[in-house]
Amino acid sequence: MSPSRPYLVRALNEWILDNDCTPYVLVDAGLPGVQVPEDYVTNGQIVLNISPTAVQNLHIDGDGLSFNARFGGVPMTVFVPVVALLAIYARENGQGMVFGSEAGAPDPNDPPPTPDQPDPEPDPSGSRPSLKVVK
Repeated sequence: MSPSRPYLVRALNEWILDNDCTPYVLVDAGLPGVQVPEDYVTNGQIVLNISPTAVQNLHIDGDGLSFNARFGGVPMTVFVPVVALLAIYARENGQGMVFGSEAGAPDPNDPPPTPDQPDPEPDPSGSRPSLKVVK
């Protein structure tokens, strides 16, 4: 199945705007493919105002979130891959959603791969994963 995150971000953005609030997104600026103004990144994250008064050409799809905006008077095209979207919320009251990790998202506890470090070998035993019913 395709990731649910872009659908949820679009729906929550609309809900926040319908309630006359300002939608903000929290972004992991350290992930590959993220194009945000580096001067505004703090502790590897950035908060972006995506309201219609702050951005132009907002587009949210299965690849990510993109828009045009000015930062310190300098125009910029912003792109945030889906896996880098950490949360969307209303500035005025904090209502929104924080996202957990989805398939394909890098594990923050894993060290970044290096060219000298080969990928781990698959388990030769051929054992299949098992599922467990949790009630």
